Amino acid sequence: MKITRSLLPLDAVQGFSSLLKAYMAGDEGLSHLYGFPPTDEGFTQLLAQNPFENTDRVLLAEAIRSQYAAGKTLPPSSVSANIKLLEEKNTYTICSGHQLCLFTGPLYFIYKLISAVNLAEALKKKHPALNFVPVYWLASEDHDFEEVNHVNLFGKKLSWTKETALGETAAMPAGKIATASLKLVLDELRAVLGTTANAQELYSLIEQAYLGHSNLADATRNLVNSLLGEYGLVILDANDARLKTRFSKVMEEELLLSPNFERVQQGIKDLAALGFEAQVNPREINLFYMRDDLRGRIEKTPGADEYTVVNTRLRFTKESALKELSAHPERFSPNVVLRPLYQQVILPNIAYVGGPGELAYWLEYKAMFDAQGVSFPVLVPRNFVLWVDANAAVKMDKLQQNAGNLSRSMVDLEKEFMQANHASEIKLDTEAERIQAVYTSIVAKASAVDVTLKAAAEGELQKTLNGLKSMEAKMMKAEKQKHETTLNQIKALKEKLYPGGVLQERVENFMPLYLKHGRSFLDTLKAGLDPFNHQLVVFREEME
Repeated sequence: MKITRSLLPLDAVQGFSSLLKAYMAGDEGLSHLYGFPPTDEGFTQLLAQNPFENTDRVLLAEAIRSQYAAGKTLPPSSVSANIKLLEEKNTYTICSGHQLCLFTGPLYFIYKLISAVNLAEALKKKHPALNFVPVYWLASEDHDFEEVNHVNLFGKKLSWTKETALGETAAMPAGKIATASLKLVLDELRAVLGTTANAQELYSLIEQAYLGHSNLADATRNLVNSLLGEYGLVILDANDARLKTRFSKVMEEELLLSPNFERVQQGIKDLAALGFEAQVNPREINLFYMRDDLRGRIEKTPGADEYTVVNTRLRFTKESALKELSAHPERFSPNVVLRPLYQQVILPNIAYVGGPGELAYWLEYKAMFDAQGVSFPVLVPRNFVLWVDANAAVKMDKLQQNAGNLSRSMVDLEKEFMQANHASEIKLDTEAERIQAVYTSIVAKASAVDVTLKAAAEGELQKTLNGLKSMEAKMMKAEKQKHETTLNQIKALKEKLYPGGVLQERVENFMPLYLKHGRSFLDTLKAGLDPFNHQLVVFREEME
């Protein structure tokens, strides 16, 4: 099957934030909220600073190797070579992170990681003396189970219930969740996928990942490695005592002084002054306390040198908290505010590849990074993709629609369609004007006879105009019914490409496309996504 590729400016598509578009346009008002722009020149300037002299590269590489080994995942040669390169001082990382969504979750998970891979390769071509390694930051510490426990396939939602996965546990780190209870979900998945060769290959990968590994972190590492490892993507689980030791001084400062609340608040104020809302609000203490079955927010008791773990009976004095941090740094977990700082402390990272929401909260953090003396990465929007299958492509042509137009509301699409099909002929504005002119004369004559008749004449005018409006509505309804089939087809097509009115990539999973195209789906994406071109990439299947 032939697949064509085209580009749409984000302004031609509904659903992209004004902040994202302002950042990509190089809005001067935002420039103090990041270090360098996502351009060739921006990367060249950052690399000239060489800001990672204190990165413990050997420790980083050793930690990653041991994670692959402990998680029973064999990295392909391309990944092993990249892990080795991390030990070199002329190597930099391109990082992207995401939650441990069931079976990878929405499509943009795949798009984001391929964007990071492609950016690493593009930078290597521009700077051949340097090395660039794409890294997937495995967000194993997140504990919002409802965000990761489901996947949408062929209009059906497959869910891993909280009762099955967690039992009585309230807030377990996602990476620690046992995967054995996924057997029933996998049985359901097998039935949905079918029995084609691609289906059997895909199910085998997923079954091996989730039932061949004991927890969600190891399962996700294995599946992502199977899908994208050949491109050299290195997977890092930051929930590692060795790596957190490198961040313990920042976490100690957070406990004792809470300095980052005001720093991030300043970023929020700066964004607000430009008309943009905050994506994330900081807390006084931006840390969680974590065990295998717990991830609870740390709060300081007002007026006392004591800390509590919210919704638990755990209490720490200042001395015992610092002792616990020293002995077990892995038990302290950065939240969404401190996680980016942690990333930049342990990685020689020059770029973060993320979606609009992620880039929005990174723009709040520049003052925090500056105060900590930590390098702020180039913020690179991931590639945005719309995949139009062959049936949808035929319907788009038949209905004379395009990908950008279909992102608009159905109300707008109906209005446009009706106007294009001469619905304007049933507008009664001209008739209303004529009636208005006639009644103006009637009102004048009635007033001349008896001034008290003026109100009655004007009332008759209003009744006539209201009746005209009612007739116009009935005529429009009848006109819509004449085109009901076509309008329903447009609605169905819109729902397919923009389910629930949002971008396809935020709802659909990669599996239907893998079933149809196999691994060539991933290769097509990799070949067709340019990390420096931030338009909507439309891949379209063409009947041959």
